Amino acid sequence: MKLKHRIVSLLCAGTLLTGLLSGCGGPGTEFDGTNKSSGSSDTLRLYIWGEYTGDEIIENFEEEYGCRVIMETFDSNEMMYTKLSSGDSYDVLVPSDYMIERLLKENYLQPLDREVITNFDLLDPAVVGLPYDPDNSYSIPYFWGTVGMVYNKNNVDYEDLEKEGWNILANPKYENKLYLYDSERDSFMMAFKALGYSMNTDSEEEINAAYEWLCNINNTMHPVYVTDEIIDNMINGTKDIGIVYSGDAAYILSENPDMGYYCPSEGTNVWSDAMVIPKNAPNPDLANEFINYVLSYDASYDNTEEVGYTSSNAEVAKDVSGEGGIYEGNEAYIPRSDYDKDEVFRDNEYLRQRLSELWIKVKAGSTANG
Repeated sequence: MKLKHRIVSLLCAGTLLTGLLSGCGGPGTEFDGTNKSSGSSDTLRLYIWGEYTGDEIIENFEEEYGCRVIMETFDSNEMMYTKLSSGDSYDVLVPSDYMIERLLKENYLQPLDREVITNFDLLDPAVVGLPYDPDNSYSIPYFWGTVGMVYNKNNVDYEDLEKEGWNILANPKYENKLYLYDSERDSFMMAFKALGYSMNTDSEEEINAAYEWLCNINNTMHPVYVTDEIIDNMINGTKDIGIVYSGDAAYILSENPDMGYYCPSEGTNVWSDAMVIPKNAPNPDLANEFINYVLSYDASYDNTEEVGYTSSNAEVAKDVSGEGGIYEGNEAYIPRSDYDKDEVFRDNEYLRQRLSELWIKVKAGSTANG
């Protein structure tokens, strides 16, 4: 099982990619929307999260289209943005919702060719027309999901979850039994939702109230802040409650039947990662073909089977979660949709900077890290 946020060190592959990508533009090149690499008509340059593709999808696309795919990976949206803004050129990017909104604001993306992307109708309606690109003119969803709580059903009272929602993280019964994901966006999202605010608020009063909420949890509950290690640790039952992405939760639940997944009634983040084509793409024609191919049943099935996140292809998601599917009965695989208190992250530079500053202060008082 491959997981979205796990960083893999493949030194030999990294050396190869460095050589292959040396002609794709370089640091310090000013982006002006023009093609910085002549490229080749039979080469596709893909920039995507680490371990975010199926075992066969790249090889099969190369064989079917008689082309070569050069894949480079990133471990944060900000890393991807830095490369793109410095002038590096790629044919397809797979950033997250709020970053796509930023790229659109700054005129980095070109419209998709919907005459080529004939598989658009295969998309799950839940991920069509999201706020950052309401007409899907520039983006096609790749994976999607929610942020929620994985909990040990033997040790956590489900009535507590239903009654307290995100505030269960402040319940003394679970002191020293919590993992929080080390992400200011997701952590402040929990606080905003617990307090009844929008997770996209830029009200200083609401931001400070959320900060105090998180400080209280940090100073009284002694959570451990983690990233990808939460997956194996929750499988092993190291803590009773952990904040995770739904795709990782689906994997945890498939490995440990004592674990459950819960999205509080106060609302949560519904996220999506989507395929886009930069304005300076060397090969936009092949990029549109690739996006269309990824949406096909076989390619989408390969992706979700290997990676574990929810497919944007509605039929694939239904099949793998239905009777006889690899995620049959797995409550984390199919995200909650059409819930009015759930939100999508929006691009807000002030909020991003403010939360980053405050998150450092929240964790400064922790004695439980590590």
